[in-house]
Amino acid sequence: MSTFSLCIYCGSKLGAAPGYEGAARQVGTLIGERGWQLVYGGGNAGLMGTVANATLAAGGRVIGVIPQSLMAREHGHTGLHELHVVDTMHQRKQMMAERADAFLALPGGIGTFEELFEVWTWRQLGYHDKPVGLLNVEGYYDGLLAFLDQSVAQGFVPAAQRPLLQSSTDAAELLDRLSRDARTASAPDDYRKI
Repeated sequence: MSTFSLCIYCGSKLGAAPGYEGAARQVGTLIGERGWQLVYGGGNAGLMGTVANATLAAGGRVIGVIPQSLMAREHGHTGLHELHVVDTMHQRKQMMAERADAFLALPGGIGTFEELFEVWTWRQLGYHDKPVGLLNVEGYYDGLLAFLDQSVAQGFVPAAQRPLLQSSTDAAELLDRLSRDARTASAPDDYRKI
């Protein structure tokens, strides 16, 4: 593996708790300090902008992918190493997934949920073998994690699939896990199947 590339899904808003922005800044700083590459949705608003700017400030490389229709709404970030402006959300998500070695969700809204669940579903279906993580900042994802455990208990999510969505409240520890697991990923990447 060349430079480790981490795809971040997160909100285009800052959220109500100040800890969300702090966590995004910490993750971006860790990416940059480790010499990694950030792949994200290309915006300069909310947590998206925070993680990108922190990565850049810490010396990391940043690739953004944004649909043309969201350039104004998400304040397309023009200070990145690469900014790919695409036609559709499907193109955005596919390009982000192809450029990443692992995935991490920070706090966010419906778009973040959808991206996280899609890439976890792709892992379950064998379209990739890249690790998927969720940073649970200030208990933001407590309810979701409990619901996922309930889904396993009720027989809708296979027990073997649940651990494939790794979670932690400790950003550095979770990034270490994702990086380590990405090195052992073996399944071919074939997002064209989707």
